[in-house]
Amino acid sequence: MPVPALPALMIEPLVRAALLEDLGRAGDLTTDAIVPAAAMARTALVARQPGVVAGLDFARIAFRLIDPAIRVEVAREDGTRLQPGDLIATVEGPARGILTAERVALNFLNHLSGVASATRSIADAIAGTRAQVCCTRKTMPGLRAAQKYAVRVGGGSNHRFGLDDAVLIKDNHVALAGGVREALARTRAGVGHLVKIELEVDTLAQLDEALSIGVDAVLLDNMGPEMLREAVGMVAGRAITEASGRIRPDTAPAIAASGVDLMSAGWLTHSAQVLDIGLDWVG
Repeated sequence: MPVPALPALMIEPLVRAALLEDLGRAGDLTTDAIVPAAAMARTALVARQPGVVAGLDFARIAFRLIDPAIRVEVAREDGTRLQPGDLIATVEGPARGILTAERVALNFLNHLSGVASATRSIADAIAGTRAQVCCTRKTMPGLRAAQKYAVRVGGGSNHRFGLDDAVLIKDNHVALAGGVREALARTRAGVGHLVKIELEVDTLAQLDEALSIGVDAVLLDNMGPEMLREAVGMVAGRAITEASGRIRPDTAPAIAASGVDLMSAGWLTHSAQVLDIGLDWVG
């Protein structure tokens, strides 16, 4: 099933800010000096390496904000797997506008496609297991909604979107509270009945204590596959299990084989390499 697109209302402020940053105080000096105002152009967004495309709406809005006369015809929608040479979309209209918007459009498209492609690399590696790959709050400032959208496009799921939509009790919270039991007691007294509570544990003893009290989910931090398997056995379906730490395409299959429900990886959003997509001149 296709991932629902983000509303334009959410996308436009991000793209507008990026364009304003690029245009500065005098606009596109290079293009305005070289390209006649009446010049028209036809260009193509083309994949230069394998991956998954994401962010076409960001690119489309970038071109539209610079010149509403620019037309973008999409050949391969977000979520489509790409091979080098694949046509993603054609962009045609006033040449000045196309050249002025090009870098911002590609910045969003290449970055979000990189996030989607990285996510797909793990989703493919764990296909056939019960595990799902998910992202974290380790997103670039201002781009959380966009990056989490790209994770969904790549076949992953989203962890919490912010500090306000779920509880995740980490080691520092436990230390400041004086222990797992006290941290959980304070949490239950401080949040509403619809708020899910997850606890980070890095030892089986902590996990045992958490299970004796009761939590909705446990974050099994930096555990190897054998310890994860033992932890999943201890949980026995009483909570959602999430593995984190060193999750990459080469390590993911062994981690997924432990039986965990989720595998979270921060690098999907903070360190994924861009996917090389270019804007080629057609005529």
